[in-house]
Amino acid sequence: MTLAPGSTLGPYAILAELGHGGMGVVYTARDPRLDRQVAIKVLLPDLTRDDTAKRRFLQEAKAASALDHPNICTIYEINETEDCQLYLVMAYYEGETLKQRIARGPLALDEAVDIATQV
Repeated sequence: MTLAPGSTLGPYAILAELGHGGMGVVYTARDPRLDRQVAIKVLLPDLTRDDTAKRRFLQEAKAASALDHPNICTIYEINETEDCQLYLVMAYYEGETLKQRIARGPLALDEAVDIATQV
């Protein structure tokens, strides 16, 4: 399932794709009910038919939602479309990923220590 800007997923209006990984694609979207920007992770279509992958996706959501830490993304909901597509809605945070920061060049020691203490 590829979501284009302007399309919707449930009540959420898709704004842009943020990135993708082995299990899913992450989009930024607008929640019109609460007038806030969110991040939505959608399980890859091929994995939607894989019971093990679906279980892992649900376990990831449950584990993340059980944690309360300022450096862990807040989970708002997990849902499924009519065609069995699982998606996870979470807080959206501005900024670059650690991977993006590392790609810009070496970290100063104090910056590396600061990041490590937050993880």
